[in-house]
Amino acid sequence: MFEVVYGWINKYLSNEEAVLFIVILIGFFVVIITMGSILGPLLTGIVLAYVMQDISKNLVRLQIPGWLALTITYFLFLGGFIGFLLFIIPHVGRQMQNLFNELPNMIDRAQEMLAGLPQNYPNLISDQQIQLWVDTLNSNTSSITQWIVSYSISQLPVLVSLVIYILLVPILVLFLLKDKDRILAWCLSFLPRNRPLMNQVGVEMNMQMANYIRGKFYEFLIVGVASYILFVMFGLNYALLLAFLVGLSVIVPYLGFIVVTIPVLIIAWLQFGWSATLFYIALAYFILQGLDGMVLVPLLFSEAVNLHPIAIIIAVLVFGSWWGLWGVFFAIPLATLVKAIITAWPSRAEEAT
Repeated sequence: MFEVVYGWINKYLSNEEAVLFIVILIGFFVVIITMGSILGPLLTGIVLAYVMQDISKNLVRLQIPGWLALTITYFLFLGGFIGFLLFIIPHVGRQMQNLFNELPNMIDRAQEMLAGLPQNYPNLISDQQIQLWVDTLNSNTSSITQWIVSYSISQLPVLVSLVIYILLVPILVLFLLKDKDRILAWCLSFLPRNRPLMNQVGVEMNMQMANYIRGKFYEFLIVGVASYILFVMFGLNYALLLAFLVGLSVIVPYLGFIVVTIPVLIIAWLQFGWSATLFYIALAYFILQGLDGMVLVPLLFSEAVNLHPIAIIIAVLVFGSWWGLWGVFFAIPLATLVKAIITAWPSRAEEAT
C-alpha cells in the first residue's frame, strides 16, 4: 500500500511548481468559501470590467487613443449602470411587490380553475384528484405567506448590501479597467519566474473567463429583452419581472430553465386559463428557449471548452453549495479550470520524455 501511494506521489507531485500550484489553489478556495460574500463587490467589478474591456479594445482598434477609449468605455458603463438602477430595478421591484399582494387572489383563482376540471374532463380527472390538489395548495398557502413576511423583514440587510454595491462597484470597475496590467503584474511578482504550468493554465483560463463572462452578459441581455417583447405582445402580467427572471436563468445551465419556466406558465395559466392564448405563449416561450440553446449559445460560446452536461450540473451543485450565487455563476469557468489543470498537470513519465 505504501509503495502504491509513494509511486502516485512520485508520479504526479514530484514537480515543485505543481505542488506550489496546489497550495495556491487550496488557499484560493479557502478564501472564496470563507470570504465570498465580502468579496462580492470586487467580483462584480471584475465581471463588469471583463465585459467593458472588450468595448475598450474595439475602440482602440478604430485608432482611438487609449485614454479616450477608456473614458468612453467607462462612461458607457456608468450610464448603463445608473439606468439599470433607476429604471429596471425599481420597475422589477414594483412588479414583485404587486405579485406578492396578488398571491392570495391568485391562489383562490387557481382553486376555482382546478375545481372546474372534472366537469370539463370527466374521463381524465376525478373529483378526488382535484380535492387532493386543493388540499395541497391550501396547506402550502400558509407557508408561502410566512415566507413573504420573513422576506419583507429581511430586506434591511439586502438594502445595506445594495448601497455598498452601488458605491463600490463603479469605483472598482474604473481602477480594474485603468490599472489592470499593473494589478496583474503585482500579483504575478509573487510567483516563480519559471512557471510553465501556471502560464499554460492562466492563458487558457483568461481566454475562457473572458469569453464566458461576455457571452453570459450578452445572453442575459438578448434573452431578457426578447422575453420582455414576447410577454408584452401577449399582454402577460408582470412582463418585466418574468423577463428579468428568464434573463437571469441563463446563468444557471439547464436548472435555471426548469426553475423559471414554472412561474411563467403558472402566471400565464392564471391570467388566460385553458385557452389558445396560453398555448401560444407556451409555444413561443419554448421556441425562444430553443433558439437560445441551439443558436445563441453556440454563437456566443464558440471558443469555450466543451464540458459534458453532467459535469456542468455537478459543478453548479458543488460550487453553488460552497459559494452561493457566485458559485453558480462561475461554475462553468471553475469546472474549466479543473479540466485545464488535469490536462496540463505534469507527471514523472511526461518529464522523462
